[in-house]
Amino acid sequence: MTMEQGMQLIDGNGNFNVDGLKDFMTATEFAQSGLSYAIVAIIGSQSSGKSTLMNQTFHTNFEEMDAYNGRGQTTKGIWIAKCSDIDPFTIAMDFEGTDSNQRGEDDTVFEKQSTLFALAIADVVLINMWYKDIGLENAASRPLLKTVFQVMKRLFKPRKKTLLFVIRDHSKTPLEYLKTALLEDIEKHFLRSYFLQIWAAVAEPETLSGAPLREFFNVEITALPSYEYQEEKFKEQVAQLRQRFVHSIYPGGLVGDRQEVEPASGFPLRAEEIWKKIKDNRDLDLPAVKVMVATVRCEEIADEKLKCFTTDEDWLEMKEAVQDGPVSGFGGAVSSILETYLSEYDREVVYFDQEVRNAKRRLLLSNALMVVRDAYDTMLMHLYSNKVNKFKTSLEQSLNEGKEYVAAIHLCSQSCMREFDQGYEDAAIQQSEWNASKFREKLFCDMLSEMMAKYKKQITLALAKRVESLLEAGERDTWASIRNLFKCNTEAAVSEFSDAAVSFNLHSSEIDTKLQHLREHARNLLEMKAREAADAGRVLKRMKDRFSKDFNHDENSISWYNWTEEINLDEIERNALSESLRILSIMAAIRFDEMPDQIENVLYSSLMDGTVLDPLASDTWEEVSPKATTLLKPEDCKSLWMNFIEEIKPMVTRARSRQDGRRKTREGLAAAVAGIGAVGSAAVLTVIGSLMRRR
Repeated sequence: MTMEQGMQLIDGNGNFNVDGLKDFMTATEFAQSGLSYAIVAIIGSQSSGKSTLMNQTFHTNFEEMDAYNGRGQTTKGIWIAKCSDIDPFTIAMDFEGTDSNQRGEDDTVFEKQSTLFALAIADVVLINMWYKDIGLENAASRPLLKTVFQVMKRLFKPRKKTLLFVIRDHSKTPLEYLKTALLEDIEKHFLRSYFLQIWAAVAEPETLSGAPLREFFNVEITALPSYEYQEEKFKEQVAQLRQRFVHSIYPGGLVGDRQEVEPASGFPLRAEEIWKKIKDNRDLDLPAVKVMVATVRCEEIADEKLKCFTTDEDWLEMKEAVQDGPVSGFGGAVSSILETYLSEYDREVVYFDQEVRNAKRRLLLSNALMVVRDAYDTMLMHLYSNKVNKFKTSLEQSLNEGKEYVAAIHLCSQSCMREFDQGYEDAAIQQSEWNASKFREKLFCDMLSEMMAKYKKQITLALAKRVESLLEAGERDTWASIRNLFKCNTEAAVSEFSDAAVSFNLHSSEIDTKLQHLREHARNLLEMKAREAADAGRVLKRMKDRFSKDFNHDENSISWYNWTEEINLDEIERNALSESLRILSIMAAIRFDEMPDQIENVLYSSLMDGTVLDPLASDTWEEVSPKATTLLKPEDCKSLWMNFIEEIKPMVTRARSRQDGRRKTREGLAAAVAGIGAVGSAAVLTVIGSLMRRR
């Protein structure tokens, strides 16, 4: 037996080939695989290239259709073959196509039986379909699979499987679009409408009651180009598809999450018992022929009406016009055009099955609204943009005319929202449930943001420069002055905003949130300015400037006629150091509240008195309120102070040198006075002046 060509497991009459399967098991040594194997089956329409796909993917040799002899039934029954060079051991199953002419219009029992067999026996089921059939009821095998799933859960204990939809003859349509369309179709019409309802409704074992569908199926989608016109590209992509079946049962593989796998040696008995159960089951009755006919015809009519709508001259004119700006009467005009084609559909399908025609009408409307949606959104975007611009312009004009801001904001916001609502009503599509909430909310938020920006700017102008000046001055009451400034200006802005927010009919909680944002803005501004002022270089400069001012002023304040007095340079230096230390204390932390702290005392004790054993090795202040924000850590203050001391050393050294010079001058003067003796006071003064100038 040729392993790749395989054998016919079930013939066209539904007979199970027991002896042939035994020979197959022996020839392939399938039974020795244990649990390391995978079963792959393919279902789909007749002449859709199923056998070709299996042969190209798994290197089997199933009989293929001869295109030169026309389309017709090639595979009859169910065939099975061993896949070449794939780990794990993989069995490929080729199934007779569905909806074949050879079996006739009323004989779909076998295709239902074979489809149920594929879903029951295989780990991966390839669902072969043409890309142009995405969304079609019968092409997607919905009626067939619906009936099959009604029976499957009752007949067999399901194991998790993968449904791999293979979109054939994929051309220019982007794969991601096809995936999206197919997934939406599967979710909306297939899984949700059929699987979930069926899974919940059919009689089922208590152990499986309420089990979600995802426990039994994974859904995958791939696409392939035309084998006839793009053979090389087709083969390249099939080679990539083949790789997905390598290690398929391992974690992360196509069926890596399957459970309760039966040994390969039991495959013949299991396959035979499954087929027997399917053959004996009487629930696989034909769906009503009228439903099948209604499905096809209603889809054709719906497609025709959709095409007519998308090429309608009035619609195309409206679609083009709305790109340039709002179109008066847009909603009414588009609604009228839609109603024309929906009415035509209703007239042409009136004699078909009501449930089918209603379902297809809903699909027609859904597809038509998808065509309209971009133009509708563009219309609302124009409306929104126009009202935003009008709000800003009218607000500025009202303020220029002398209106108070609160009154102006109320007048302009109410006017713009009223005009937007009128424009939205004019743009509404009667057949849709769309609303303008997204654009209305955006307009509302933009106007509110404009107002928030105004009050944030007001706070910034009131605080920024004045906080900088207070920090630069570095007086003892610096933080008390900043807190007063912060409180007065922030609360003034908050109060005005509260009055203006009445125009927007905000809930009290929303107003509170906005007010908190304003306070946070003010607090963040204060903190930003404080951190800028607390830059090490800037703090060091202010300390040096303060020391120089105080030290030199006191040291030079002695009048020339007090030359006989000895000034206390140590005291002058200590006072100047204290003033510089106060600047460091002020910049150590932001005091947001009025709680007293001991930062200045700690710094003084540590850096000037040296009475505290290095308390500045820490990186936090224990002496401040929890609401305070550290700007300079204790260790930073210590480092800055050391740099400061080094920077002022030359200044102090020069002062002490001058003091030594004065002392020598005084001693020289004393000697000169003694030598002069009885010389007149005028002469003494002349000598003193000369010596002072010499100093």
